Amino acid sequence: MEWIQQLINGISLGSIYALIALGYTMVYGIIKLINFAHGDVFMIGAFTGFYAIVGFNLGIFPALLISMAVCSLLGIVIERVAYRRLRNSSRITALITAIGVSLFIEYTVIRFRGAQPESYPKILLPNVSFDFFGAKVSSQAIMILFISLILMILLQIVVHRTKIGKAMRAVSIDQETSMLMGINVDRTISATFAIGSALAGAAGVIFGVYFTRIEPLMGLIPGLKAFVAAVLGGIGIIPGAMVGGLILGMAETFVSAIGFSDWRDAAAFLILILILIFKPTGIFGKNIREKV
Repeated sequence: MEWIQQLINGISLGSIYALIALGYTMVYGIIKLINFAHGDVFMIGAFTGFYAIVGFNLGIFPALLISMAVCSLLGIVIERVAYRRLRNSSRITALITAIGVSLFIEYTVIRFRGAQPESYPKILLPNVSFDFFGAKVSSQAIMILFISLILMILLQIVVHRTKIGKAMRAVSIDQETSMLMGINVDRTISATFAIGSALAGAAGVIFGVYFTRIEPLMGLIPGLKAFVAAVLGGIGIIPGAMVGGLILGMAETFVSAIGFSDWRDAAAFLILILILIFKPTGIFGKNIREKV
């Protein structure tokens, strides 16, 4: 029964990583950029949800929608201000810029609200547990799974069934040809940042409800772990980010369960090292030959 409990905990944690990882993998799939500011968008989402709940007495779902909207706008601003002019620059230039944007967001938040942590109210959801084959499933875990599943399904519908989704897939394959076919590449890339950032905002609120404590530097480690999840699944591949996040969450939980809780962060990065050594393209990735 203990292992079933840990499996449920791992899926809950992995769902958060998966939502963040989707933003990494979508942006990389479109413009081949690792947006290391994405973890800080996740942090902004957590604080937006907190202030919506505490300051305006909103429920969890209205706060979630507000957080997604704010982070979506933030993603568009980041893309237009920081990344748009660097599309034809070297990858190292874009990477350094992404790190700079990350630090700018973190210390802007610290400048205006201080570095002290905040705590989400514990009465957002009824404190109810359900018995599942002898394991207790909390209302928070059910909420995480429900919201994550709905958002992932909606993302698949957007990518595969809508006009903007088709444009995103076309731009990810060939930007120049997409432009010749009449696709507005700038608008498509902005939409990609908006969707990925909205998912990170949702993950921030879920994280706050589940773990309660939030602070301005909270995006660093979950952001890096979500990047590991994206690489594990195959960066640039949306189903890969989902699967990679779930695997990483379960791996961390089981490492803690066997008595090595101090090594749970190290386990995530050990997985990254192993996947880069033995299968650099990730679980769902394929080797693509490039002409030289």
